[in-house]
Amino acid sequence: MRIVMFCHSLRSDWNHGNAHFLRGVASELLARGHDVVVHEPHDAWSAQNLIAERGARALEDFRRVYPQLSSVRDDRVIDLNEALDGAELVLVHEWNAHALVKRIGDHRASVGGYRLFFHDTHHRSVTEPESMAAYDLRDYDGVLAFGAVIRDVYVNRGWAERAWTWQEAADVRVFHPRARAVREGDLVWIGNWGDGERADELEEFLVDPVMALRLQARIHGVRYPEHARTMLARAGIEYAGWLPNYEAPAVFSRFDVTIHVPRRPYARALPGIPTIRVFEAMACGIPLISAPWDDSERLFTPGEDYLVARTGAEMRRHLRDVLHDAQLAESLVMRAFSTIHKRHTCAHRVNELLAIMRELGSVPSTLARAVAV
Repeated sequence: MRIVMFCHSLRSDWNHGNAHFLRGVASELLARGHDVVVHEPHDAWSAQNLIAERGARALEDFRRVYPQLSSVRDDRVIDLNEALDGAELVLVHEWNAHALVKRIGDHRASVGGYRLFFHDTHHRSVTEPESMAAYDLRDYDGVLAFGAVIRDVYVNRGWAERAWTWQEAADVRVFHPRARAVREGDLVWIGNWGDGERADELEEFLVDPVMALRLQARIHGVRYPEHARTMLARAGIEYAGWLPNYEAPAVFSRFDVTIHVPRRPYARALPGIPTIRVFEAMACGIPLISAPWDDSERLFTPGEDYLVARTGAEMRRHLRDVLHDAQLAESLVMRAFSTIHKRHTCAHRVNELLAIMRELGSVPSTLARAVAV
């Protein structure tokens, strides 16, 4: 099957966690013998920021780790007749421009011959509804949403006739336990600052517990403002900047525990969506303790796959327990690893995608609406 994907960036994961899952899905599809072509804009802000911070070598390292993956970098108006020639499945990620999303829908209406899905892996459906409502999805088969709450937003607000829950998952080809070469500390957290949506939560669930327990801790991530870096320095936490997602497994192996601190939009408005870093940490075999989030979709078993800290005080207790109880730490690791491999790998998500294709049946050659592409 020929599959065409349109995304913000496959090459760069600088402040672009969506690239993690897209890489895993594309890799799985290729491994199954499908033909996968990925399009991204030549001036993608994620890639530009990565080059500005780390140089072009960072993108060369991506090609070394993912030799099977490549992308077409479009520096002009895309010729959709050429790009979609022979396509049977087209995935359009929500970080694409409104105009391109509409043009692809128009092409599907006039030419047909393929299934077309809009793929949403962000909180903008509830935090920026005006922008998301402006996407013209009438000629799409439906929306693949990374949580039931987002799926329901699309259907209930009339943005799309059909939507399916398509959670993110771990690319276990990359995210798996690594042998510890050297121990570098107690706690590591990998996460971006964003727009300060979890500044208070980071202080309560990360900074204060680290200080209270006098832990050796490190943070990886981007967009940390000066005042945030000052806060980390005062707490004795090493700030190590951007980390390529494919290097996370090796980093996890050098620390004893990690945490999950959800952004406020996810914790308050988007229950059931943990973000992909939870899947990845569990796949890498490191104990995980999470600040509060509602696992309404029952992806995991709280208390067995990971521990939940409802307050900063509980986070301190859980960290102390995990760091001093090897049996507890090993139990969390083994249970979480098993859950990932039973339910939450990119192979599972590709199976789900193909099941949706079968559910929809044969592909119409054209749609009823006649438009100019």
